[in-house]
Amino acid sequence: MVSLSRLRIVLCRPSHPGNIGAAARAMKAMGLADLRLVAPERYPAPEAQWMATNAGDVLENARLHGSLGEAIADCTAAFALSARPREWSTQVLDARAAAARAVELGGKLAFVFGNESAGLTNDEMLACQYLVHIPANPEFTSLNLAQAVQIVAYEVFMASGHVSLEEKKEKPATVADLEGLYAHLEQAATESKFFDPASGSKLPTRLRRLFSRIGMEREEVNILRGLLNALQDPKSK
Repeated sequence: MVSLSRLRIVLCRPSHPGNIGAAARAMKAMGLADLRLVAPERYPAPEAQWMATNAGDVLENARLHGSLGEAIADCTAAFALSARPREWSTQVLDARAAAARAVELGGKLAFVFGNESAGLTNDEMLACQYLVHIPANPEFTSLNLAQAVQIVAYEVFMASGHVSLEEKKEKPATVADLEGLYAHLEQAATESKFFDPASGSKLPTRLRRLFSRIGMEREEVNILRGLLNALQDPKSK
């Protein structure tokens, strides 16, 4: 599992403080905390706090820089987010591939985003080692700054191995549990005249297929069998 503390998000000349706050929120949701702001037009500003919601700590710890070079001086590599043509870089990656590449590299790394309307300048592009694009509808490729940060942060989070799906606590049904359920279903279907064993019906086989696709838990089997018992003997309620 790769540490996310060595990854930073750099926003170059952001014009709307609300986007700074929304970017901070996107970062915190994906485990990122190192936010760098290069010559923001208006910051600090209340709009940033409003949009950050519960990510105020990311804003409070954000560092301001006068230039991109200063913001990434201690990084071993920087990834520029842009839809510019390939001639701007020999290493062009989509966001997912860039995230995978980032977690492979050593040292501190930066994902660099440009101004909302103008993007990154030529010099800012050339200061980065990788060019990254976010695949989108070719008829409308425009993404809000904070949305772009969210996508990249998500891809980095996934690539870093920080996803840990909780192991199911419920006990899965055993083969014996399922066989008991199948027998019980067939018995109930026969007693209710819904199924005639001599008819050659494929009902038992179809029921097996149905429940085998579900991946049942033992508690679920018990619930179904309890329901069948109640239906078979209404007086037992």
